[in-house]
Amino acid sequence: MKVPIFSQRVRGLEASPIRDILAVIERPGMVSFAGGLPAAQTFPETGVFDVPRETLQYGPTEGEPALREQLATELRTRGLACDPEQVLILSGSQQGIDLVAKLFVDPGTPVAVESPTYLAALQVLRFFGADLRLIDVDDTALLGAALAGTAFAYAIPNFRNPTGRCYTTAEREALAAACDATGTPLFEDDPYRDLAYDRCDTRPIAARLERASWVYQGSFSKSFAPGLRLGYLVCSPDLSAYLVRLKQAADLHSNRISQSWVLDQLTDPDRYERMAALVDTYRARRDTFASLLHEHFRDLATWEVPPGGLFFWLRLATDAMIDTRSMLAPAIDRGVAFMPGEPFFPEAPRDANAMRLNFSHADPADADRGLAILADILRETTSRVTAALPA
Repeated sequence: MKVPIFSQRVRGLEASPIRDILAVIERPGMVSFAGGLPAAQTFPETGVFDVPRETLQYGPTEGEPALREQLATELRTRGLACDPEQVLILSGSQQGIDLVAKLFVDPGTPVAVESPTYLAALQVLRFFGADLRLIDVDDTALLGAALAGTAFAYAIPNFRNPTGRCYTTAEREALAAACDATGTPLFEDDPYRDLAYDRCDTRPIAARLERASWVYQGSFSKSFAPGLRLGYLVCSPDLSAYLVRLKQAADLHSNRISQSWVLDQLTDPDRYERMAALVDTYRARRDTFASLLHEHFRDLATWEVPPGGLFFWLRLATDAMIDTRSMLAPAIDRGVAFMPGEPFFPEAPRDANAMRLNFSHADPADADRGLAILADILRETTSRVTAALPA
C-alpha cells in the first residue's frame, strides 16, 4: 500500500494537549480543573423555541443580518467604531484565530504574542509556520521594538488565558500606541470580558487605535454555551473582504440555528439579570477556590486571585525544577485533571514550574477533594525530584 504524502504543515502537526486531557473528564468521579468548562447549571434554558424555516437553508457567509446588527450596536458601546458589514460570525472563536493566521502567516512570518498565552492560538500559529516573537506589556518602553517587523500582535487583554491577568489602562494605551507607531495590526481576543468579578479597565485596545489595522473577536461559549460553537469577529474595513473569503473557503457559513438562538438570548429582556447571576456564581466559585488554594497550596505555590475569567495560574514555590506534565498521569489516575503550564509558553519556558487550574466547573466539594489530591501529588513529586538532585 502506497504511503500517503502529506503536506509539510501536517508533518509537524501535534494533538491539542487540552483536547487529550478533556477526553478523560467524563470518567465517573473525575474532578476537572483542566479546560475552561462553564458550569452546566449556568447554561440558559433552551426549552422549545421556534426555528425560523429559513434558518434550515444555506445562509450568508458573514452571518445573520439581524445578529450582526445587534453585535455592531453592542460593540459600539465598547468604543469600537463599526458597522454590521464589519462583523463576521464564526464557528467558534478559534475559527477566528485560524482565519487571521491564514490571512497573515506564511512559514517564517514573525508574529508577536504574549508569554504565556492561549495554547490553541499557539497551536494554530505554529501549524502555519509562524516565527513567534514575545511581547511584554509590563515593559512598555520596549513594545515598539518588539512589534517591529511582525505581521500582527495577538493579545488577550481581559483576563488572559492562562494567567487571568487584566491589562491596566496604561498598558492598553501603550500597546495601542506601539501598534500605531509601527503599523502593526492588532488581533485582540476577548472571550472572557463578560466574566468580570472586580473593577478593571476592559475597554478594547482596538478602540484606542488611530492608524493600525485590527481584528477584535469574542465568543458566546462562556456567557451562553460552548456547544453552540459560535463566536464573532469585527475588523477594520481593510481586512473584512479577505476574512469573508477565507471563511467561505472554510465552512461557507456558521450554524444558522445557533445564530437564531443566540440572537434570541441577546435580545431577551432578562438577559442582563441572567448575566449578573452568572457573574455572581463564578465570583463565589473563584472566592471559594482561592480559600481552598490557601488551605491546600499555601506552602506549595504562589498565585494571584484573577479579577475575571475562569483560571488560576500557579507558580510552584519549590526550588526544584518540576515539569508539571510529569504530574498529569498520576493525577488522572487519582481522579483529577489539570493543565500543566508548559504548553502555554511560545518559547521553551525558562521553567515549567506552573499549572493552570479552572475554577468554574467543579463544585466546592469536588474542588476541595481535587485540590487536596493535587497537593499530595505535588509534594510526592517534589520529594522525588529533590531526592534525585546531586548532593
